[in-house]
Amino acid sequence: MRTSPTFQYNLQFTALLSASVLLFILYFVGRESIPLINEVGISAFFADNGWYPLEGQYGLAPMLVGSLLVALGAIMIATPLGIIAAVFGQYYAPLPLAKIYQATIELLAGIPSVIFGFWGLIVLVPWINRIAPPGASMLAGIIVLAMMVLPLVILTTANALTRVPPTYLRSAQALGLSRWGIIYRIALPIAMPGILSGVVLQSGRALGETMAVMMVTGNVVQLPDSLFQPIRTLTANIALEMAYAVGDHRIALFVSGLLLLIITITLVVMAHYLKARRYGQ
Repeated sequence: MRTSPTFQYNLQFTALLSASVLLFILYFVGRESIPLINEVGISAFFADNGWYPLEGQYGLAPMLVGSLLVALGAIMIATPLGIIAAVFGQYYAPLPLAKIYQATIELLAGIPSVIFGFWGLIVLVPWINRIAPPGASMLAGIIVLAMMVLPLVILTTANALTRVPPTYLRSAQALGLSRWGIIYRIALPIAMPGILSGVVLQSGRALGETMAVMMVTGNVVQLPDSLFQPIRTLTANIALEMAYAVGDHRIALFVSGLLLLIITITLVVMAHYLKARRYGQ
C-alpha cells in the first residue's frame, strides 16, 4: 500500500519538529549561560572554593561530583541485580509466573519518583541515621536511585534478551550445552550491547533525577568523604534556588543546567553507539 506524498511530508515535518526540540532547549540554556561564562570563564565554575553565588563564587565541582557519585553508585547496584532478574524472568520462571513478574516490574517502573523519595525520607533516612547520623546522605540517595532505576534496567535487559535469535539458542541446546551455558556463552554476549545501551540511558535518568534525591541526600554543598555524608546534586540545587535566584545567581543555575544537558547528550550518543554495534549499523 502506497502512502500519499502529503502524508509522507507531514510525517517528515513532525519528525523534524520533534528532533528540533533538543536544539531549541540547548539554544535557550546556552543563551542564558553565555553572559556569565564570558564574564568569569569556564574554569571558575570548577576552581572556586564553593557555591556562594551572592559573593561571586560559582563552584559547581562539589555538586557535580555528588551527582556523578550518586548516579554511578545507583547504576553499579541496579545493573547486576537487573541482569539477574531479567535472566530469571526470561529463562527460568514458569510462564504464568513470568507474566505476573513482567507486569509487576512494569508497575514498579511507572511509580512516580516522589514516592520513592518519600519512602526514603520516612524509612531509609531514619534507618541510616541509627548507623551514622544524620541519615540524609549520599548512601540514601544511591539506594533510592537504585530502586528507581532497577525496574527499567530489568525491562531493557529483558528486551535485549528477547532479540537473541532463537536459532542460536536451539543450536546451542542441540550441542548439549546446559541452560546456564546457553545463557552465559550465547544469550548474554549477544544481548550485551543492547543491555549496555539501556544501562547508559538509565544513567542519564539517574543523573537527572531531582525530587527523590533532594528529599534524602541532605542538600549540603560539599565534597563527601564517605557514603554517610550529606551532599547536594546539580538538579537539586537548581530546584532549590531557581525560585528566588536573580542576576548572576540565576545565570549560574542555567550553567548548571547546561552542564547536565551536555553530560546527558554524551550518554545518549554512547547509548546510540552501543545500539549500533548491536545491530551492526
